[in-house]
Amino acid sequence: MHPTRKAAVTAAALLVMATASGCESGAGGAASHRSSVKPGCPTALSRAKQAVKKAEAVNAPWRGPTTGPKAVHGKSIVYIAQTLTNPGVAGVARGVQEAAKIVGWQARTLNGEGTPEGLRAAFKRALRLKPDGIVISGFDPGVAAAEVKKANSEGIPLIGWHAAPAPGPSKDPQLFSNITSRVEDVAKISADWIIARSNGRAGVVLFTDATVPFAKRKSDLIKKELATCSGTKLLSYTNMPIPQVNRRSIGEVRSLLSRFGRKWTYSAAINDLYFQHAAPALRAAGKDGAGAPFNIGAGDGDPSAFQRVNGKEFQAATVPEPLSEQGWQIVDEFNRAFSDAPESGYVAPVHIATAANSGGALSWDSEGYRQAYRKIWGD
Repeated sequence: MHPTRKAAVTAAALLVMATASGCESGAGGAASHRSSVKPGCPTALSRAKQAVKKAEAVNAPWRGPTTGPKAVHGKSIVYIAQTLTNPGVAGVARGVQEAAKIVGWQARTLNGEGTPEGLRAAFKRALRLKPDGIVISGFDPGVAAAEVKKANSEGIPLIGWHAAPAPGPSKDPQLFSNITSRVEDVAKISADWIIARSNGRAGVVLFTDATVPFAKRKSDLIKKELATCSGTKLLSYTNMPIPQVNRRSIGEVRSLLSRFGRKWTYSAAINDLYFQHAAPALRAAGKDGAGAPFNIGAGDGDPSAFQRVNGKEFQAATVPEPLSEQGWQIVDEFNRAFSDAPESGYVAPVHIATAANSGGALSWDSEGYRQAYRKIWGD
């Protein structure tokens, strides 16, 4: 078992005991009140509770690839980041750098600055560097369609991270593989956590970035799953593009508090970054960091998100991507492409991290992924 998860086993056991006695972690005196209220959706609630219990399990043995081609040496790759202010994108970049060093590759990160112009400029620069592979991280490849087409025509393998709606290979856009958890699973478990924790009675604000198809689809799926519980009300579906979150959050949160007041009991966002910037507005409004609205980030699970969750500072849960692990997977997928082998087909399972089960950790990755990849590569 991962050392940071040993403490989490005890914490998770205590949480189960507390739930059995009618209490909810972090809910304070409101828990007994909620438990006395008839659930708003008995069938959906029962299903949600079972799914959440499974996703909160703390053991994560490696279920990824254990075979593949030996490392091809002397390659170079360029990682184009949507914006390095997105902690998920930045976290995967660090994983790519770490893994590339192991196999002796040159890895360079270019910042797209979160704008179409910046992304196209970064992609043009990447092509001028003549790399063996390019990563499209956190943005729609359609933003740089001409550059993607040029890379394809020049035989440069492209690998996406959250660049297409589904994991695995893509024909349009042409990607060797797209690395991501299944958006359907992440969206569903995020909504199920709200349904389960609220006992089927929640007033929800949902934050999205409609400029990114992957993010918009995720939030649409969260909305769809919330609708399976009649007692869960979607108060607002708020569009805030990720590059604008830092300057718009305070105003949006103040507006939402003014409109909904105590009816706003839960929030979900397509990634954790939203709560980093919402926290100051909630604090200024006199809200308790451990109280309502209880917030869950449907990705990415960067260290700052874990700090908020562990400290009960305006974020109660995250559905983390294994960011470092996915950086290593990107390098492994490139190695397969360079070796004329098929992509691995691996998709990381969903997990929910809370203060009760994180064991104080600041990330979530499968156990033993580094050792598994190093063994494949012959290091």
